[in-house]
Amino acid sequence: MSLPPDPKRDSVLDNKAFLIVLVAVSLGFGWILWPFFGSVFWGVVLAILFAPLHRRLKHRMPDHPSLAALVTLAAIVLIVLLPLAVIAASLTREVAGVYARTQSGELDFGRYFEQIVIALPAWITDLLNHFGFGNIAALKQKLTAAIAQGTSLIATQALNIGQNTFEFIVSFVITIYLVFFLLRDGAALALHLNAAIPLDEQDKLNLLRKFTTVIRATVKGNVVVAATQGALGGLAFWFLGVNGALLWAVLMAFLSLLPAVGAGLIWLPVALYFLVTGSVGQGIALIAYGVLVIGLVDNVLRPILVGKDTKMPDYVVLISTLGGMAAFGLNGFVIGPVIAAMFMAVWDIYIAARGERSGP
Repeated sequence: MSLPPDPKRDSVLDNKAFLIVLVAVSLGFGWILWPFFGSVFWGVVLAILFAPLHRRLKHRMPDHPSLAALVTLAAIVLIVLLPLAVIAASLTREVAGVYARTQSGELDFGRYFEQIVIALPAWITDLLNHFGFGNIAALKQKLTAAIAQGTSLIATQALNIGQNTFEFIVSFVITIYLVFFLLRDGAALALHLNAAIPLDEQDKLNLLRKFTTVIRATVKGNVVVAATQGALGGLAFWFLGVNGALLWAVLMAFLSLLPAVGAGLIWLPVALYFLVTGSVGQGIALIAYGVLVIGLVDNVLRPILVGKDTKMPDYVVLISTLGGMAAFGLNGFVIGPVIAAMFMAVWDIYIAARGERSGP
């Protein structure tokens, strides 16, 4: 039996001053949380990803919700956070080594570029001259400066990560702390959130399902594809004797977050270098490996893990991922597709409601 509406409560909802205060305090709360946006965001993402595991543990120990959340949190640390910490430490050493070899001249990317240009066929050289790119010395200088700036930036960022230990620890603790309480009290928080959304119950349920599905599919799919492509590419570089194989592996993993292009931005120039400098066998092998193995991972796994679950076209996933990363940085590879999915879901609700109002 439903309770009769409370006229006092209705008057509160109709009070414009109260609604202004509601919006103001909500924006203020968001403003004070903004410095820890990354920690809060990934805390929510991890809680959503490991919610099925937590539900199973909670079912086995119904009288100990805190213990179930704690065991799930331990699994998150062992499966996700510790491996990331090990990779980050190894990457920092690798970046420092590559930067030192670049500064000492042991790694001269300008010389590599000059070797490629010299080995190019005459018609390509004429084409470069026609478009004003025939000055090899100037191009070499610009490329060397750009790469030096890039390696310096990467090295600086890696050094900052090591120096800002306190900030990192604070962010880490906030994330872990938030994940624990989201797992333990997530059901109650979801009920409060559900009550606050002014939509029909079925529409709210559909939006919630879409939100959680897209986050799980995007993170799970993109991370699996990125890790697989990065590992395969790094293994190929190590086998071929390319300097800084771990660094290139991480860059390939990062770039593989971009559908369609991804890791090819790294392995293809290396393969072309092999071809034009006389290592034809290595170049052909790397191209074949990149297309048939690394590329196949993107073409097979990503549609299965991302597009199938999100039910979004590949071009929407690509554009939303690129736009999200341009707007929000690394976090955008999750935020972009989520916003796109919410956009499509909300418009579906609007179209359905309008259709019902218009009649057949």
